[in-house]
Amino acid sequence: MASLLTPPLNLPLNKLNDGNIRALAIKTLSKNGCLLVRKNSGRIEQSTRIKNKASFEADVLAKDSVNAEAVDNKNDFGVVGVHHVGILCENLERSLHFYQNILGLSINEARPHEKLPYRGAWLWVGSEMIHLMELPNPDPLTGRPEHGGRDRHACIAIRDVSKLKDILDRTGIPYTLSRSGRPAIFTRDPDANALEFTQVD
Repeated sequence: MASLLTPPLNLPLNKLNDGNIRALAIKTLSKNGCLLVRKNSGRIEQSTRIKNKASFEADVLAKDSVNAEAVDNKNDFGVVGVHHVGILCENLERSLHFYQNILGLSINEARPHEKLPYRGAWLWVGSEMIHLMELPNPDPLTGRPEHGGRDRHACIAIRDVSKLKDILDRTGIPYTLSRSGRPAIFTRDPDANALEFTQVD
């Protein structure tokens, strides 16, 4: 939606319009609407600025937002971080063994389990969480890339990659190191979900 892009964004126009009208190089999207510069029979025209319907909808949503006072501009809906990552598992107990006993994560007892129509658990990862969900996994478990960095993955920031490497070596869990040479390690949980652990200072 054009009205939610700030600052204005320039996008290329690649379409011919009704045969004899061809768009020039850019279309400017802004909170005020759309400016389209086009070429018609050798003449350059500027279309009228039209306020987007999306802009109106954004205004309505801003007024209804619970934390509207925390947002510093009407197009900023207040992203503050990642709350949790959902990970599918076939057997909750097997996954909990991996995430708790191998990786050392603890369960967030405050999160409701009984309200959901499937088994699951919430695990703390710093101030964010992993939500384990015992549900059928639509992804194939075989034929995945050996290196988790070439697959869908969640990345967890840690203090010491070498200590995690020692833990994985002791428990016989396969892993790969970052191909770029940075301090990061990739492994998979018992359901082949790829996990990256990157070292931060």
